[in-house]
Formats: sequence, C-alpha cells, structure tokens
Amino acid sequence: QVHLVESGGGLVQPGGSLRLSCAASGSAGSIVAMGWYRQAPGKQREVVTTKTNGGIIYYADSVEGRFTISRDTAKNSVALQMNSHAPEDTANYSCNAAVLEEAHSDSGLTKRENNYWGQGTQVTVSS
Repeated sequence: QVHLVESGGGLVQPGGSLRLSCAASGSAGSIVAMGWYRQAPGKQREVVTTKTNGGIIYYADSVEGRFTISRDTAKNSVALQMNSHAPEDTANYSCNAAVLEEAHSDSGLTKRENNYWGQGTQVTVSS
C-alpha cells in the first residue's frame, strides 16, 4: 500500500496564493502518476490536475492558468501551486497516486494499477 500525507492547506484571501504538498511512502509497487483532486461541500470529488511519470499533465478547465502541478519522482512527492484564488476554490484537496502493483490471479502474478488517496487538506478562500 501507499500512504499519502498532504500539507499546506489553510485560509487564503481571494486573489491570494497557496502551495500544497504531498509525500508518498510505503509503496510495494511503483507510482506511475500523481495528482490532486478536490471536493467542495455538496459536490462530487473532481480532478484538479494530474501528472504522469512520462510528463503528461492534465488541468481542469476551472484551474487552467491559475494552478500548477509539480512532481519530484525520485522523492515520490507532488505539489500544487495555487494562484489567484477564488471563493469557488474552497474545498478539501486530496493527493492521489496511481500505483502499479503485483496482484495474484488465476494465471499467476499480474500487474494492476491502483489508486491511493490521502486524507485531504482543507483550503478555504475567504476575505
């Protein structure tokens, strides 16, 4: 299993900036991608941004141009730089890791990609 721990959440004013960090540990497999998701009150969890080991980056339209993802694959960490915060950005932000792991099947050992989640860190945008 992979354990993810987020940090950096807090209260930020509209237009302000905040940086979130996430560190992974305890993996028995290999992390192939990491990213950030968020869930606002009364809404479903949505993807914010992801980055694969191959360097492919995805941003949600709502954060494109304002948020930036960065990864340190050697340290199995990921960060999210959030600029120009708006009240709509208020949510619980969770770190995600896609991990390629061995699994037992009828045909023997196979590799499967599993998702792991951190407990989340709260970001509140308020004046």
